Amino acid sequence: MGGAKCHWGAWALVGGLAFVLTAHSAMAAWQRDHAVMINSSESLPNWAFFVEKNASPKRGDYVFFMPPRTPLLLRHFGEDHGAFGKRVLGMPGDVVSHDGALVKVNGRPVARMKPLTKADEPLHAGPTGAVPQGCYYVGTDHKDGFDSRYAEIGFVCRHQLLGTGTPIL
Repeated sequence: MGGAKCHWGAWALVGGLAFVLTAHSAMAAWQRDHAVMINSSESLPNWAFFVEKNASPKRGDYVFFMPPRTPLLLRHFGEDHGAFGKRVLGMPGDVVSHDGALVKVNGRPVARMKPLTKADEPLHAGPTGAVPQGCYYVGTDHKDGFDSRYAEIGFVCRHQLLGTGTPIL
């Protein structure tokens, strides 16, 4: 009788170990292709996102990307600024135009540019014309959003993208 208990206990231990190893392997695979990002700015309505790494964005998707290391960006956000999160408003081939301070994608208004940052530094109008292949026009509804409407960010291209996001909180 004592041997049977030990036998079942050993099987339970082996089963538990197999479960833990399988769960760890599944979590490692998920982590390779996903992340959780926290948004610390006011430019997006949500503060937590599941991010699918290396996903191809569609219009309207949230994307997370590494912005260019421009002097203005470094002054405002520091050396270790982390990723930016915005929405895809323009796809490759779409046409971006400016009508004064109004920014349009395919003739539809998407943003309004400001002449100065909150710290009174000049901002420069972002790119116009066709969005290049492999690049996106990204933005936000927030009036102080720092995005493709400004040359300091410009179009966001594939090599900058970390992935697409799904809001969770």
